[in-house]
Amino acid sequence: MSADPVWLVTGGSRGIGLAVVKRVVERGERAVIFARGDEAQARAEELGERCMALKVDVADSDAVGEAVAQVRDTWGPVQKVVNNAGVHRGGRVGRLKRDDWDTVLSVNLTGALNVIRAVEPDMQSGAAIVNVGAVVGFRGFPGDVAYGASKAGLAGLTRTLAIELAPRGITVNLVIPGLVLTEMTAGVSEKALENMRRTIPMGRYGEADDIAEVIEWVARSAYMTGAYVPADGGLLSSFGVTG
Repeated sequence: MSADPVWLVTGGSRGIGLAVVKRVVERGERAVIFARGDEAQARAEELGERCMALKVDVADSDAVGEAVAQVRDTWGPVQKVVNNAGVHRGGRVGRLKRDDWDTVLSVNLTGALNVIRAVEPDMQSGAAIVNVGAVVGFRGFPGDVAYGASKAGLAGLTRTLAIELAPRGITVNLVIPGLVLTEMTAGVSEKALENMRRTIPMGRYGEADDIAEVIEWVARSAYMTGAYVPADGGLLSSFGVTG
């Protein structure tokens, strides 16, 4: 694999994804942002010639395939993938709208599969896929049936693909963030956030760069595959969940 791998980060225009992109570019490597929002191009321009942004809905497999082909034609094949794109739609099972369920699963789970299927044929030994999970994928929270199901599915996808791709020297791992204050948590009340913070053994929310540091390390690890790697301030341990 090239000493200068191309990274693809979905949901890379903000939060954890953007923190990963910044770390990669600062190391002198190249990063591609896939995002649905218009701000992605501005983020890429700020980071310079080693960053590219494409407006892509990961739930659209055709659009993903076309975008990956564009990256390949410009910079060569993708060798490091971070499946970070995600949406959240809350609601207990009796009130959750079917459209919300479909949206969450199509982006968070099927979207990751779409990206993997598009890049995997060109991946070489030493390539890596890092899926970004969630504590709710391992420990249930009322009202998070769709998000929890999508992240639990991503955990299963990770371990299955780790076995499938290991003979080719490609690693597949899951990083599990804890409570990180991003746009996705912006709608949660301060009281609810404070209650959740008190359950974190380290006593603080995570920062986007806390998680990005772990994601980058996992993507560079040559012999670890099929692993669930919490970056949650001890939250899963406090629930007695080991993954």
